[in-house]
Amino acid sequence: MSDTASSLPGGLERVWEPLRERSRSKRSLLLMLPLVAFELLIFLAPFLILLRISVAEGASASAFAEGTWSLGAYANVFTSDLFRSIVVYSFLMGLAVTVITVAVALLYAYAIWRAEGLIKSALLFSVVLPLLTTLVIKTYAFVPLLAPSGTLNDVLLSLNLISSPLQIVPGTAGVIVGQVYIVLPYAVLAIYSVMATMDWGIVEAARDLGASRPRSFLEVVVPQAMPGIIVGAVVSFAWSVGAYAAPALLGGGRDQTFAIQVEEQMLTGFRWPTATALSVVMILAMVVSVALLFAALNRFGGEFEYA
Repeated sequence: MSDTASSLPGGLERVWEPLRERSRSKRSLLLMLPLVAFELLIFLAPFLILLRISVAEGASASAFAEGTWSLGAYANVFTSDLFRSIVVYSFLMGLAVTVITVAVALLYAYAIWRAEGLIKSALLFSVVLPLLTTLVIKTYAFVPLLAPSGTLNDVLLSLNLISSPLQIVPGTAGVIVGQVYIVLPYAVLAIYSVMATMDWGIVEAARDLGASRPRSFLEVVVPQAMPGIIVGAVVSFAWSVGAYAAPALLGGGRDQTFAIQVEEQMLTGFRWPTATALSVVMILAMVVSVALLFAALNRFGGEFEYA
């Protein structure tokens, strides 16, 4: 197409080029139409329904009073000590899981990148394998493993490394372990996908110039892998803050995330406006948190291209 334009006389070329660019934009818009329709149907429409229910009044005979308007549910969310503690716990748990997950995923992805042959295939398969298992089943698997009478405590007691069983499950430690296990494959694959495009010769050049192995890893590998680290961190944080399975199955009575509380409000308390108001507040808080996370990681890892 550009050859055709370059062969035109100067006056016709000035007319042809804007038309060609406009035609390309229209084709792009047409290609985006199915995606826009999917986004509107799957994401925007349910959120608008959620938002509408959150500003309705509660009702004793039904989930909410249709046709009514009230901000009482939001007032309940912002003034309740219980909801505040649950929101704080959800974000702290999400932050802890994200830090641990990204650190482990970075080392694991580096090991895959440097491995060859059968070992590389085995490492990749071990990451993908948990994704083929049901979330509830693989979370439940930690109960016989980490319980006070479980395998881990039996081994530690038999080796005289501990005098009494560790209380991991049920408890916060068990929740964090289970949640890290759930989100780790996604973080590993995100970081490895970036490392796979990196040039190992740059690392070798840094070592030839005197950089130690840890320094070449921190100052050469990590900055180049920052786009994958950002994606892995955002996925881990967003998924962990709204976690349900690991806190419900591995946590104690105090390990309640906002997802568990939303379920209790809707199914047990039958207070849909309060449950949806809590969900809307958490969604907005998550959007702000993810934006801050992008900004912080970009500050230390260079500019990240979002498209």
